[in-house]
Amino acid sequence: MRNRPIPGSSGRVRALTLLGDPVLHTPCAPVTDFGPELARLVEDMFATMYAANGVGLAANQVGVGLRVFVYDCPDDEDVRHLGHVVNPRLVEADGDVIRGPEGCLSLPGLEAPTPRHDRAVVEGVRVDGTPVRVEGTGFFARCLQHEADHLDGGVYAERVTGWRRSRLLRAIRKEPWGGGAGALRG
Repeated sequence: MRNRPIPGSSGRVRALTLLGDPVLHTPCAPVTDFGPELARLVEDMFATMYAANGVGLAANQVGVGLRVFVYDCPDDEDVRHLGHVVNPRLVEADGDVIRGPEGCLSLPGLEAPTPRHDRAVVEGVRVDGTPVRVEGTGFFARCLQHEADHLDGGVYAERVTGWRRSRLLRAIRKEPWGGGAGALRG
C-alpha cells in the first residue's frame, strides 16, 4: 500500500469568511481548471478546516467562489468519512427529516437545531477530474447538505425557523461579526 500524505499537511491555513461576506451569500461558479491551483486550494481547505476544528468546509468559506468542499466527518455509527468533492451536486436528500444541532465555521461559536434529511448523496469529481459519488447518513448526511448549501450561497441559519430562528438571530447580532445577519435569506 502506498503512503499517502495526510490531507492538509502541506496546506496553508486561510482566513475564514464570516456571515455577511458577499462571497458566502453568492452561488459558487463551477470549477473549469483542474490544475495545480485547484489542488493547492483543496490542500489549504483541509488545513483550514482542521485548524478550525471543523468537519467540513466549502471554498467560499475561505473567500473562493468555486464549487468545492472538503470533509472529515463521522456518521452516526462513528465511521469516519474523509474526502473532497469538486463541482458537487446534491442528487438525493431523503429519509426522515431530523432537527439536530448544527454549527458553522462562518458563524463561529453558535449552533441551532436545523432540519435536515437523514440521508444524502452528492456526485461530482475529485481534484483530478475522476467521478465521485458520496453517500452519507445521519451526521455525515447533515454535513453533505450543509456544504452543498454553502456552494449555493446559503448558510444553515436560513433553514432555522420559528422561535429557534429568533433566538439564533439575537445571538448573531451579539457577536462582533454579527453585522451580516441582514444577509440571511428566508
